[in-house]
Amino acid sequence: MNFLSHYYFDRLTDNPNVVMGTVLPDLVKNAAKDANLYPQKNEFLFKGNPDEENLLKGWKRHLAVDLFFHSSDFFMEKTAELKTLIKPAVENTPIRPSFLAHIGLELLLDHLLIEHNLIQVAHFYNHLTEVKKESLSDFLEHCDFKQPEVFFNFLERFISSRYLLSYQKLENISYALNRICMRLWPQSLEEKQLNEVTLQLDFFKKTLAKDYINIFHEIEEKLRK
Repeated sequence: MNFLSHYYFDRLTDNPNVVMGTVLPDLVKNAAKDANLYPQKNEFLFKGNPDEENLLKGWKRHLAVDLFFHSSDFFMEKTAELKTLIKPAVENTPIRPSFLAHIGLELLLDHLLIEHNLIQVAHFYNHLTEVKKESLSDFLEHCDFKQPEVFFNFLERFISSRYLLSYQKLENISYALNRICMRLWPQSLEEKQLNEVTLQLDFFKKTLAKDYINIFHEIEEKLRK
């Protein structure tokens, strides 16, 4: 799941460290793609510091949500449907339609949460700004993370840009997908292809909107067990 979908499961918390923790694995990966952190394997390192304990709580929640989501029938079925729709748009390119469908589904879920007013993006960003840099820095140090300056520079840009607000518009989701593809393949989508992807996302969204909330309810139920 993407940032806002992860936030959905802790949207009612008043603890900013939990919120930061729920998106921290993806933030770290975006900032430093070669970073592999496993704080859940050394929980004793974070004991005694409430901020770090809550960052770890959010981190573990992130892992659980992704595990439930990616192993769900919903994920398998919806990515297969979207792959079929967008496959013609990426023909004769190295871009894998299965990858595009995977990320496209996750971004559409964020889009629908915003559109249906189930999360407040401003509240999400407010929580992130409330996290103490010292606590986050200590947490990353305990994870043996080697690039703190790179991470904090990325985090500052991520928060200041309020980029996730752009997911309110479908064409911005297509743009985001293209940017992601450009990191992995030398050939990006041309404007005609991007327009076709946007059309197919819009078509798929109409179907997805009917039952997308079910996966959130399903995961919430599993998190309670």
